[in-house]
Amino acid sequence: MTMDNNTVTFEYCNWDRAFVCIDLKSFYASVECVERGLDPMTTDLVVADPTRGGGTICLAVSPSLKAKGVPGRPRVFEIPKNFEYIMAVPRMSLYIEYAAEIYKIYLDYIAAEDMHVYSIDEVFFDVTKYLKRYNMDPKQMAEFLMTEVYERIGVRATAGVGPNMYLAKIAMDIIAKHAPDFVGVLDEDAYKLQLWNHKPLTDFWRIGRQTAKKFERIGITTMGGIAELAARDENLLYKMFGIDAELLIDHAYGIETTEMSDIKGYKNKSHSLSHGQVLMRDYTNAEGLLVIKEMTEQLCHEMTDIGHVTPNVSIAVGYSNTLHVPMAQGSVSFGYMTDAASVIMPAVADLYNNITNHEYPVRRMFVNFNDIKPREADKQMTLFDLVDAEDEEEGKTKGQMRKEGMADPITETQAKLKRDAALQEAVNSIRKKYGKDAMFRGMDLEEAATTRERNHQVGGHKE
Repeated sequence: MTMDNNTVTFEYCNWDRAFVCIDLKSFYASVECVERGLDPMTTDLVVADPTRGGGTICLAVSPSLKAKGVPGRPRVFEIPKNFEYIMAVPRMSLYIEYAAEIYKIYLDYIAAEDMHVYSIDEVFFDVTKYLKRYNMDPKQMAEFLMTEVYERIGVRATAGVGPNMYLAKIAMDIIAKHAPDFVGVLDEDAYKLQLWNHKPLTDFWRIGRQTAKKFERIGITTMGGIAELAARDENLLYKMFGIDAELLIDHAYGIETTEMSDIKGYKNKSHSLSHGQVLMRDYTNAEGLLVIKEMTEQLCHEMTDIGHVTPNVSIAVGYSNTLHVPMAQGSVSFGYMTDAASVIMPAVADLYNNITNHEYPVRRMFVNFNDIKPREADKQMTLFDLVDAEDEEEGKTKGQMRKEGMADPITETQAKLKRDAALQEAVNSIRKKYGKDAMFRGMDLEEAATTRERNHQVGGHKE
């Protein structure tokens, strides 16, 4: 990097690797504008569901409204009343289709192993080996990909360029939005020069409000301040943040050691499956129990569909926004692996009743199936070992029970679980063939139920 009359010139030849991060500008709003034949840069449009009332959060706001001072995710009532704008009902399936088409454009020029899809509208690229092929520098490569998306789809983008993924991300998040060509470029020197005094800290990737508050308590409000503290008293950072201090220190200096191959080769040690929803109104505790049971049953069917089982389920329940009290949280373990709704639903219902305050209305809830693993064929877990242990405690072996004409609890339990599994598989088959509403429980018809409405949503919004 060189400086000439306040102009930054980047010497890309000094970079070992080159990364590009591209973010589609106000993606959902841009898609809605394109669908209407309108320019997202000049059209005032918000993506929000008017049926949810003025308090609903807008999923996206067009760039032209942002330029007028409207924040990116306001509630509808926060948009100035004198503004005229289009309100587009969310269409999540449509946005997914657009994202897939844009991803295909990227694949025309960059191999999948050199791309990391960070979100529906944001992608990282390792463009190192493509620069010579296309005779471009990293910034030109970013501009080329952005232009291809705009000319073929109609959606504009911003981009960041850097010698590592962190700097590319920060260049996009902070620098690009103020650049006339919507492309930001950073190397480690430029990062220190341009952003060490930048505020607020929460503008930087992976620094949330709580982390920023911790730093603020000791008088640090900038990345330069973190770097200075690291040089002076690194141990304090480790006391404050544990192992995360290592990442904070690296990022304070613009360092990122993760490569694309690390991301592609990463495998979680454990997996989970979860559902969460924010209710449209305050629910009574009893109504909340209904929703928790619906969510749990849906997850059981999803587990059956993918052939997985779980030993443990956790839930979290948030109360009305007017109460300002902590969420109720808890978990229940079964002692064996299962996907049976007949086992999991009653256990989760009991957990809900035990951890929640029955006088408080509820507004948010989350159900998580933890440590899920593939189900072994024709083997319904160590439940039978547990039943054996119970039998032994009672002083009767299976053989003795048979001689005495008593029912074998193992056989009965095994048969019941197999029936449950067969039933869940049959329900899944019917729903796949005839639609999600082809079969449902009676509880799904109750007034407070949400399953039938959510059957026609993607990510909690209309398809």
